[in-house]
Amino acid sequence: MDVAHVEMVEAELNRLIERHSSLEMDTYEREELWQKSVRAYTARRCEEMRAVWASYHAGQAARHRRTLEGLITYHEKQAARLRED
Repeated sequence: MDVAHVEMVEAELNRLIERHSSLEMDTYEREELWQKSVRAYTARRCEEMRAVWASYHAGQAARHRRTLEGLITYHEKQAARLRED
């Protein structure tokens, strides 16, 4: 067997093994980056939704307050009118 050929084959195998190892690392690093990105997106989305819900509830409270104050005023006037008669 030709020594030069054996060395060439070994060099090629080493190159393939190194390339494969680097691809695995790249895949692992990409997976970690993707997971980090998903966690960041999820956290950002949760904060956005929390702000939307807080705004909704504050608005509902204001709307209920206006409605109830109007009802209270109406009934107080009716009670006062009935007391006068």
